[in-house]
Amino acid sequence: MLPQVIIIGRPNVGKSTLFNRLVGKRLALVDDQPGVTRDRRFGDAHLLGLDFTIVDTAGWEDDEAETLPGRMRQQTEAALATADVALFVVDARAGLTPLDEEIGQWLRASPVPVVLLANKAEGRAGEGGLLEAYALGLGDPIAVSAEHGEGMGDLFEALLPHLEPLQPPEDEFADEELDEEALLKAPLKLAIVGRPNAGKSTLINRYLGEDRLLTGPEAGITRDSIAIDWVWNDPKSGDAREVRLIDTAGMRKKAQVTEKLERLAVSDARHAIDFAEVVVLVLDATRGLEHQDLKIASMVLEEGRALMIAINKWDVAEDASGLFNGIRGALNEGLAQVRGVPLLAISGRTGKGLDELMQAAFSIREAWSRRVPTAALNRWFDDALGANPPPAPGGKRIKLRYITQAKTRPPGFVLFGTRLDMLPESYKRYLINGIRRELGFEAVPIRLNLRSPKNPFGNKK
Repeated sequence: MLPQVIIIGRPNVGKSTLFNRLVGKRLALVDDQPGVTRDRRFGDAHLLGLDFTIVDTAGWEDDEAETLPGRMRQQTEAALATADVALFVVDARAGLTPLDEEIGQWLRASPVPVVLLANKAEGRAGEGGLLEAYALGLGDPIAVSAEHGEGMGDLFEALLPHLEPLQPPEDEFADEELDEEALLKAPLKLAIVGRPNAGKSTLINRYLGEDRLLTGPEAGITRDSIAIDWVWNDPKSGDAREVRLIDTAGMRKKAQVTEKLERLAVSDARHAIDFAEVVVLVLDATRGLEHQDLKIASMVLEEGRALMIAINKWDVAEDASGLFNGIRGALNEGLAQVRGVPLLAISGRTGKGLDELMQAAFSIREAWSRRVPTAALNRWFDDALGANPPPAPGGKRIKLRYITQAKTRPPGFVLFGTRLDMLPESYKRYLINGIRRELGFEAVPIRLNLRSPKNPFGNKK
């Protein structure tokens, strides 16, 4: 386990910019308006030889606990309880505010060591705010510019005495080539996607057994894609299975997304899909399947990810049997390229179906990662050709020679033969469906590429 460093401060002082600087990439959403970050976000940081987990938090606001800003503040308070060091960020250009002083007073009462950072300190405009920061009683402030990378050496020196004793052994991070068996033992990367207010964050909180993510009646609370490492205990086998749960922002129709922040959040959700192995599309049982759900599902399949669909809020569903069968029929029609996508009825509020969902996720990842030996693949191929030979359009015979599996995750196959440019799409679907049905690939996306030998006389006149 890496030591944890938490970033705390009022809104718009540059916490997420500092987070991105320390992880070395733009993971957290950043914008000029305050209050962009709402949930805790974790990242792997490396600073001049120090390795640690950096935690971005929502801007601290002095609102009632039941309000959205109040619930965001409770998330920050929970993060401090597990931190090894706190980075308290103030805005050197704006100077100290009463809210900075309130946060400082709260941090002084905490046993967690605090490093005070005066951000936006580049140039002379930040000199006044840097001097004011001494009044917080948290030691000498460090002048930094998260935007330009200034002051990182001073930050390293301040963190060194706290983090150096907590560094893990070097061999713990040795890179190793993972074989197929090791990949299946690695943590399952599971992204939760869907329209706003479908219950994605509530579902993850139910799995974790704590209010780790902000939830509430307001649609669109989640903005950043939040990854959380967790261990699921399989009730059937008793095995402890590692999972990386990824919560994402709700995806509305493109025409309805007008605000810059929502566009950024949806883009972040798309990146989360790229990172995932299995994607769970969460539907709202009170609204059924909508066109936007099919668009999200198609996008997941186009990216080559294993797809599952969970009908959430099943505890309040009306005509449950009719709803389930209707959604299944609409999926088979709307996702004709992958029939039989796993469809489960769940409730994030009551916990119904959540173990079954996780069991299905591990199963479909195994199919998504499967490699078929060439000999077995071609035995199936010969049988498929014998049962249904390829057509001969215009009297010209299409000859299919053999097939091989070129990749996994998603499964990709290469078909060799002649006149493959004349092979109908319907016959390609016949082969893909046969691969899926006969070779144990379930409802995962499959890629089939066609390759004909080059004509040695093709370029001669």
